[in-house]
Amino acid sequence: MGVNVSKVVVRKANGTQKCLGDYKGKVLLIVNVASKCGFTKQYSGLQALQNTYGSKGMEILGFPCNDFGGQEPGTLEEIKNFCSSTYNATFELFDKVHAKGNTTEPFTSLIQSEPAGEVAWNFEKFLVGKDSSVIARFKSGVEPESQELKMAIEKALSN
Repeated sequence: MGVNVSKVVVRKANGTQKCLGDYKGKVLLIVNVASKCGFTKQYSGLQALQNTYGSKGMEILGFPCNDFGGQEPGTLEEIKNFCSSTYNATFELFDKVHAKGNTTEPFTSLIQSEPAGEVAWNFEKFLVGKDSSVIARFKSGVEPESQELKMAIEKALSN
């Protein structure tokens, strides 16, 4: 994979900037999320991953995105309220981004990871190792509860 995201700067929900390098030493699962998608139920699984692996050094980073079917039309405040009230999601949500076409970070950098290419739909997942390098990419259909994803997270946490 090899793409290193340590210098990538993103915008937090409160508008301040955050460098992904600040998470060095943690395993990250970066996901483009949407509230009105067939995959929206994955919020539950993402929160379960955060609950299971958060204390072991993993962080879920959610980036709301309205690029696919207009399935994230709300304001950031509406999105945060929906996620917390519907799915009890407490993992960090960032400002809205573009993951398709004229992308914004972190996806401008992430789509260069192997296999390279544009994000195809909502809830695509990028696993970033403790050294800030992208180590795996999972399409939308890969459920957070899948053995494939859990094994990749556990391997990344053990390195």
